[in-house]
Amino acid sequence: MSAHPAPIPLDAGLSIEDLPSDAAADVGRLHGLARAMHDERPLVLGFPGNLDFSLEELAPLLGMLFNNVGDPQSRDASDIGAKPYELAVLEYVARLCGALPSDLYGYVASSSSEALLHGLATARRRLPTAPVYASDQAHYSVGRACELLRMELVTVASLPDGSMDAKDLRLQVLLRRGAADGAIVAATCGTTMRGAVDDIVLLRRAAAAAGPVHVHVDAAAGGLVAAHTSPQPHWSFAHGADSLNISGHKIIGLPVPTGISLTRRELLPETLGGEYTGAVDRTLACSRSGLASLLLWARLRSLGRSGMAALVMRCQEVAAYAVERLEEAGARPQRVDGSLTVVFDRPPAWVAEKWHLACAGSLAHLVTVGHVTRAAVDELAADLADVRLEVAA
Repeated sequence: MSAHPAPIPLDAGLSIEDLPSDAAADVGRLHGLARAMHDERPLVLGFPGNLDFSLEELAPLLGMLFNNVGDPQSRDASDIGAKPYELAVLEYVARLCGALPSDLYGYVASSSSEALLHGLATARRRLPTAPVYASDQAHYSVGRACELLRMELVTVASLPDGSMDAKDLRLQVLLRRGAADGAIVAATCGTTMRGAVDDIVLLRRAAAAAGPVHVHVDAAAGGLVAAHTSPQPHWSFAHGADSLNISGHKIIGLPVPTGISLTRRELLPETLGGEYTGAVDRTLACSRSGLASLLLWARLRSLGRSGMAALVMRCQEVAAYAVERLEEAGARPQRVDGSLTVVFDRPPAWVAEKWHLACAGSLAHLVTVGHVTRAAVDELAADLADVRLEVAA
């Protein structure tokens, strides 16, 4: 596959013209798009976004602007947001991440990458000359955040399971000791390709030679899974994280991407903002989507704590089943304990395209989020077995 895929061409039929369009025709087009995506849903196995949800009954929310301006706890002059619902979401997620809500500052962001940027900006304010240490398996948004914040990024080797190598982290820190004040460790809970979880207890200990250490955890894909795994890996505030980001749509399932930023409250300045908004604001975005908070709240309320735990358990069971079926198909699958990610030999392009598999080098993976069924795994395994027979012939 090319590193630079062909660009999406402009569809002349979607052009916005001088005169108003035919509204009925446009609505029909959008409904057709929704139907097509719904029909394609069972084939999307390679990317961590749960497509098994239904929130159509909340359509009246689309008739209002819900603008959360500034901090979730702060009143603002516009007062057209949905902050009480945002606070309820943050309280739930904070407890899942091993902390008391009163000990954390958080907000619902536009994406988990924005939340990661907020966490690293907090770390930079705290340790302005410290490098960022991230593994070679970290999501590319870590590098992008370091570029935006003008932070030095040091790449640390990973172990065979995809987790950061604490011994190499210690070596990298020792090589730079004296040149910088402290270390910022960007750990990952649920690495992009293998779903591995970095042990932040070991990593903090390995970085201690640098002086003060800030540990940020990119838990976009794996945090909600780790929170419901027994025994829990060392990934959360309970294990020493200083800041953390989680995706709001990957496991839960939402019609829009969203993320959650959480930081130890004492690490942030007391007040930012201005008279115009009338709000205290320590977010990156200022104006934020109240609709995202409402959708998150509705989805989490519909699941409840027990439903969320059951969802993760069912997804883990499908992942274990996928290992069995892909082993039978000769695809040599691998899976980190508790993860929803199953890595296997990269198949021919037609299989990867049919099942929307994520591929890197000689490997492909599937992620058993909520819409991924055993039946879909069986069909993928059958395709992989057919490929093996063709090669043998």
